[in-house]
Formats: sequence, structure tokens, C-alpha cells
Amino acid sequence: MKDFYIRDCSQQENKVVTSQFVVVSKQIKAKKNGEPYLALTLGDRSGAVDAKMWDNVEEFLNAFEADDFVKVKGLINKYNNRWQLTIHKIRKIVDAEVDFSDYLPKTTKDIDELWAKVGEFVGTMQEPHLKRLLELFMADEEIARAYRDAPAAKTLHHAFIGGLLDHVVSLFTACDLIVRNYPMVNRDLVFTGVFLHDIGKIHELTYARSFGYSTEGQLLGHMIIELEMLHKKIAMIEDFPPQLKILIEHLIISHHGEYEFGSPKLPMFPEALLLHYMDDLDSKMEAMRAQFEREAENESAWTSYNPSLARPLLNTKKFLEKPKAEEEIPVAEVEPKAEVAVAATAVVEIASVSSKSLADLQSHFAGKKPSGDGK
Repeated sequence: MKDFYIRDCSQQENKVVTSQFVVVSKQIKAKKNGEPYLALTLGDRSGAVDAKMWDNVEEFLNAFEADDFVKVKGLINKYNNRWQLTIHKIRKIVDAEVDFSDYLPKTTKDIDELWAKVGEFVGTMQEPHLKRLLELFMADEEIARAYRDAPAAKTLHHAFIGGLLDHVVSLFTACDLIVRNYPMVNRDLVFTGVFLHDIGKIHELTYARSFGYSTEGQLLGHMIIELEMLHKKIAMIEDFPPQLKILIEHLIISHHGEYEFGSPKLPMFPEALLLHYMDDLDSKMEAMRAQFEREAENESAWTSYNPSLARPLLNTKKFLEKPKAEEEIPVAEVEPKAEVAVAATAVVEIASVSSKSLADLQSHFAGKKPSGDGK
């Protein structure tokens, strides 16, 4: 087992550490003088950290690739309020030196209990064809095994072993409550969408060493994969209603909610709209929870910038525990007065130059006669 995990960075700030990581990503970039440097993302089960190797990198450029395991010696520090590892030494290590459980984050919840909870929700469904469809998926050993292990995404939300199952149980629970407030919504149809909307992730994502995309996932995406899986199971059910088939297909392809997010169709009936918004809500709430957990040791109630949500986040629990005067809004969110003054001065100067230029042009052309017929 590793002695140092990425979550321990705050305890080792400005110290040199030696530990093993999986290479999540690798890029060879150029310094201003043209010399190469390595820009890596290193990971373990507790998270990921940016890592840079600035000096004497030529012998290491081809020594390892993404998804390899490496042993690293380097300095832990902060850059732009984010942890960074400045690498002094790095070498590839073989799988025999690795305890794989150190590298992939995993849900803290009991997988067996989560899977049983899914079965309980499916067991309450009334429409026989939809219930039979989900039972066939759950009875498929290969699908069930992958469904229990798969992450729900590579990085954005529930990006851990068991994340897909965790996400789906959360959605079942939330949807079971909210459908009670909307009598026109078909509960069984919503439940079918909850179970199937991300099931293609079991083939889209790879998660043996680090989280990535399979060739099938890159070329097709999880929605196309899900439609293929759906059609195979429906073919096993006698007289499956074609109307239900179309509705399920629409639930799958519309659940991202917007064209720009990959849905070829927008949600066009209540169950599809509800599925989209509940899926989006659960994803964003998990992204916030994970950010607060990663930065639990930070004193500020404000987190660093969250790329998936495109904003810093306020941890209200921390905020309410501290006197108001102690909290500062992140610098990136405030326009400094000095910058406002400079900008105002620049506007005045530009206006002045523009006025002078216009006067010069008018003076230059005032004495000239129009050419041609003057039209």
C-alpha cells in the first residue's frame, strides 16, 4: 500500500515526497526557449494532481505513456491555488510492484446493498413489459457485473468504481419522490429511463488502470451503445409494445437535454423531461460534493474553480461557521478597482484618439471634389 496519497498534499506542502501513481494523461510541451517539458496528470484512488518535469526531460520523454504506473520523487506545492507536483525523478514500474486498489477511487457505499436497492425499485413497477425488460438486464451476469463496477463518467461526476450504480440508486430515490407531485407522469417509464440512460457506460468507459474511453466509446458514445443493448433485450420479450420501444429510445437519446451536450433530440414528453433534469441535478450535486470533499482541509469556504460547473463553489457549512468578515470572494470573481480605473482611462484615450482621427480625416477630404458623376 502507498504511503502517500494525493489527498495528503496539504500535509506535505513544500516538501519532497516519493510515491507511486498512475499516469492519467501525458503531454510533451515546449518552454519559451523551445526546450521540452513534461506536463502530466498523476492519479491514485484519492484524486489527481497536475505534475510538471522541467529539467533534463529528454531521457524520460518516451520512458512511459498514459495508463502506465510510475514512481515519482518531487516537490509538493501550490500554483494558482491548486496542488502541483514538480518532478525531480520518475521511472516506470511494472504491474507486479503495484497494488491496483491504490489507484482507482471506489464508492464508500456497499455495492451489494446498492444493487439490491435497484432490484427493490424494479420490483415495484407495474407495467409488465417494462418490468420484464429491466429484469432481463439485471439477470444478465456480464451486464450486472459491469453495472456494479463502472464509473458514471470519466471526470465530471461519480467518477469512481461503483459510480454508475451509486448515481442510478440516487436517481431512483429522487424520482420515486418527485413523480408523486406530477400525476400525469408514468412512474414505470421514468424508472426504465433511470436504469437504462447510462447503461452504455459499461462499454463506453475503461476503468482497469485509470478512467478513459474505449474505442467503441470514442466512436459511438454511450447512447448508441444503449440502443443496441436495448434492442437485443426487447427481442427476447414476446409482443413488446412498439409504442413503449419508441418512448424508451427517446428517453435514452434525449436525456442530456440539449443538442450541444450530445442529445440528438430534446426531451419531448414529461417523463423524458423529468429524467433529464433529475439526471442533471444529481450529476451537479455530486460534482459539488466531491469538490467540497477534495478541499475539505482548505480554510476558505470558497473552493477553487470547478471546470465542470464553470465556477468556484461556496461551501455553505464552512461559510456559516465563520464570521462574515473573515470570508473573501475569490479574486477571479471580482473586478479590481485598479483594473476598472485603467479600463476607464483606456476608453477615454480611445475616444480622444478616435475624435482626433475623425477630425483629421474630415479636414483631409474637405477640399477634395468627388470623382466620376458624384453619385
